[in-house]
Amino acid sequence: MVNSVRVIGVDPGTKTLDICGLKDGEVELDISYPSEVVASSPETIVAEIVKFQPDLMIGPSGMGLSLKHITELNEDDKFELTIERPEDRGRIPVLVGLQKMVQLLAEKKQNVYFIPGVIHLSTVPRYRKVNKIDLGTADKMAIGVLGVYSEAKRKNMSFDKVNFVLLEIGFGYNACLAVEGGKIVDGLGGTIFPGPAFLNFGVMDGEIAYLLGGFPKELLFSGGVSSITAGAVISPEEFVELINNGDGQAKLALDSFLEGIIRAVSQELTVTKANTVVLSGRLTRVLQLNKLITEAIRNKFDLEVTNLVGFAEAKEAAQGSALIADGLAGGRFATLVEHLEIRNSNARLLENVFIGELYKKEWK
Repeated sequence: MVNSVRVIGVDPGTKTLDICGLKDGEVELDISYPSEVVASSPETIVAEIVKFQPDLMIGPSGMGLSLKHITELNEDDKFELTIERPEDRGRIPVLVGLQKMVQLLAEKKQNVYFIPGVIHLSTVPRYRKVNKIDLGTADKMAIGVLGVYSEAKRKNMSFDKVNFVLLEIGFGYNACLAVEGGKIVDGLGGTIFPGPAFLNFGVMDGEIAYLLGGFPKELLFSGGVSSITAGAVISPEEFVELINNGDGQAKLALDSFLEGIIRAVSQELTVTKANTVVLSGRLTRVLQLNKLITEAIRNKFDLEVTNLVGFAEAKEAAQGSALIADGLAGGRFATLVEHLEIRNSNARLLENVFIGELYKKEWK
């Protein structure tokens, strides 16, 4: 092991950007910034990162890239990180802030890598990628890495014996990953999840997409539980209060939300021998929602349901990214990163899309 390895992992989430810094595998930096700070003052976040003096950090990787250094980014890479049509660029403040953050990190000569999303992983068979983009963004992949580490530790077994289904129930999006033999072998990202998340509507009916006739990126943050319940953004805690008060729209949203989760788990059980479902994400930290999700899964499947156990206050994706950073730097978690074959990521985001001319289109 290399001595004094200092690394940082980040999670650019919908509500917050979290930073987890490790020194020789131990937590030394544990910070969360509201998304408003990301949008308005990305230089504040970069200053904190530079102050920590990381040997290596994982940057805000969005949809993900096959493992790539910040100095190697080209225009195609920058497009694939955020998937924004030219006419939508600059419309979502948080994305603008993240792009500025990447620019500042480059200017300050930081040793930054961008990590794969699920679709980039060589451990996911190509046929599962056909006509898909969102099998799970880079932050969801990082949560999968934390899950492998956590489950191996919890069950006192080697990485290659770890099988589970990961359910990430975030504020914006849901995701479900299949882990077999300690490797991520499939995923359902937020925009193909078979039911609504808290903000996002989940998988979209093709006929609805046709009727919309194209839509702005902001639409991907609507149509979920919050919209069904109140027609506006509310908090998960307000949602629970409406459920308890017998609100009909809240009940409709809850039923759709829970069935989507069951469908996602069912689909991922077809590709893993898992007997455990691991829960993660903002909504699972709301006690009543965690109980409802757990009961729904146990009522349908003969499976253990457990909460993902991390090692820091920062969100799970920041912790997972920190493990990846440490492993890439040759630190304590190098064996974990090698087992997950993150260095072997080898795909482009759109290379398996065969619908119309989309896969040939230039987006610069």
